[in-house]
Amino acid sequence: MRASERAYRALRDDIVEWRLPPGTLLAEVEQSGRLGVSRTPLREALGRLTAEGLTTAGGRGVMVTAISLADIDELFELRETLEGRAAALAAERGEPATFRRLQAALLVAPALVTGDTPAVDDYYGLVSDLDAAIDSAISNSYLVQAMRSLRVHLVRIRRMAADNAARLTAAAAEHAAIAEAIADRNPRLAQAATTLHLHRSLSHIKATSTSLHNTSTSP
Repeated sequence: MRASERAYRALRDDIVEWRLPPGTLLAEVEQSGRLGVSRTPLREALGRLTAEGLTTAGGRGVMVTAISLADIDELFELRETLEGRAAALAAERGEPATFRRLQAALLVAPALVTGDTPAVDDYYGLVSDLDAAIDSAISNSYLVQAMRSLRVHLVRIRRMAADNAARLTAAAAEHAAIAEAIADRNPRLAQAATTLHLHRSLSHIKATSTSLHNTSTSP
């Protein structure tokens, strides 16, 4: 793997997982030493991150982009447009058996997020499986690329809200409803189920993200 690619992936993961929180200055000397790459590939990696909107270049240097409540609203507006249409297309073009299996898995997913040893990552894995199945079903490479670019920011936003068991339980049921509508080949219901899930997710994130948002520093 090229040094610039390695640096890009490491920095992107650190930003998305909040190991590098909003407002962090990515000094070239420090990051080059931390990642074990020279400054040229580091600059290539930072350029890619800036193009994706995860970092911003200013007078002080390159910084991790801040996230405002307005940003969250705008991202969810785009998400509703893209994911709602994708769910409808998946209902028209997808293989029902694939989504029926996902529905069954999501119906029992609450067990993953409750109890003494919750397996939240396993739940998110199921959600990723549903996303991948929809991407495969819609047969539209441009729409898939747009959604994949958006998901990087959505994962970052998701980390702003605590992994609340009650919300994750409700979200699992909402995802199961989306999978069921697609399996039933009902485009309108698939889109409506997606819209409902997104509205509830947005309300939860905005209600629980205030404390983390207040700790971020605008560039």
